[in-house]
Amino acid sequence: MVGLTNGEVPVAGADGSGPPWPGGAAWADGRYGPVEEAKISVLDLGVTRSDGTYDVVHVWDGRFFRLADHLDRFTASLARLRLDPGVDRAQLEAILHGCVRHAGLPEAYVSMTCTRGRLAPGSRDLRTARPTFYCYAVPFAWVSRPEQQQTGARLWVSDLVRIPPASVDPRVKNYHWLDLDLGLLEAYDHGADLVALRDLSGAITEGPGYNVFAWVDGRWLTPAHGTLKGITRRTVIELARAAGEPVEEGRLTPDDLRRATEVLITSSAGGVMPVTVVGGQPVGNGAPGPRTGELRDRYWASHADPRYATPVRYEEPG
Repeated sequence: MVGLTNGEVPVAGADGSGPPWPGGAAWADGRYGPVEEAKISVLDLGVTRSDGTYDVVHVWDGRFFRLADHLDRFTASLARLRLDPGVDRAQLEAILHGCVRHAGLPEAYVSMTCTRGRLAPGSRDLRTARPTFYCYAVPFAWVSRPEQQQTGARLWVSDLVRIPPASVDPRVKNYHWLDLDLGLLEAYDHGADLVALRDLSGAITEGPGYNVFAWVDGRWLTPAHGTLKGITRRTVIELARAAGEPVEEGRLTPDDLRRATEVLITSSAGGVMPVTVVGGQPVGNGAPGPRTGELRDRYWASHADPRYATPVRYEEPG
């Protein structure tokens, strides 16, 4: 990777115009560089054991959305896994700003990761491992693209069981996605775009990177257990309640999804996204519902709310 010297911002091209790495910028090994050049060791326990945690915050119209909440969750996950990234919270925040600045992106998907790292040579003692920490910013990514949201996505409910919370705490954002990936491949086989996995009782948990909501029996219902407590999930709960719509965090079943009049998913990678087909059957009248549309509008409007918005520091600090 290209190192920085004296805090200077590199420029792209001989004319000095544009950001240096518009395809994505990363912080790894203590320096910034183009994301495609960022690397970790094949012996890193994040690779060999999925031993690590990460978080993703997005930038929209030049502003981070709920950055403090994402940092809170990431630092709590680090503490739960006994990981030390080697930077404090202020340094971490500055690095995230730096990744977006070096990419020059007004809309971005911004990730921070800390793994257990590499063990000392010849050792299997986890206490000898030195954590690996890296961040990157890439162009904004969508779980369900805007054009697809006009008609709604198709969701498949898999019989696969999500890793039980007693084994891996879902409140710690992690890369244990093999069950989710296999479920998504199954969904593709059934002509669906998305998948939701069940828990041991048969209730809905979550999908790969998103939470699930259903409007059923006069309220929004979303799983309370076996799922990551997403920041977008939290935002939707707050917005719905502020609008006078009841929200229950409880047990959501496949039957609830089948008889719901509206279903949606939430994610930092796309916000509030309608689902109009579940298991091959239409949800409601088969079109995105009015409550979902109103929530989606309020969600994107909240990005300008100073309580949630943190302007990206595109200028290099003096």
